[in-house]
Amino acid sequence: MNIPRKTKVQVKGTEITVLVHHAQDYISLTDIAKHREPNRSDHVIQNWMRNRNTIEFLGIWETLNNPDFKPLEFEGFRNRAGLNSFVLTPAQWIQATHAVGIVSRSGRYGGTFALKDKPQ
Repeated sequence: MNIPRKTKVQVKGTEITVLVHHAQDYISLTDIAKHREPNRSDHVIQNWMRNRNTIEFLGIWETLNNPDFKPLEFEGFRNRAGLNSFVLTPAQWIQATHAVGIVSRSGRYGGTFALKDKPQ
């Protein structure tokens, strides 16, 4: 069994968790969002995921790196992104599209993590 481990890095005075799972580094978006809004990091991430540019970036990244990605579900999100009524959580994105670039874990030691992009 491969148990994820966590390390910490300092970025401009902010401690950011790096989750290492299956030899991949996932950077804590939750820690980054806490730097902006300490008590509302989940809202910061949800607002970021409402943005059309964010959805397009995530969709392109998944298309290039994930053979199991569901492009039709992505198109549905992309068409609604930016509308006032559009809400998307990381868990919804992952479940609907089979995304691998973002990991969302609930609970006390959970959070939202993004896969570190590998240099080409």
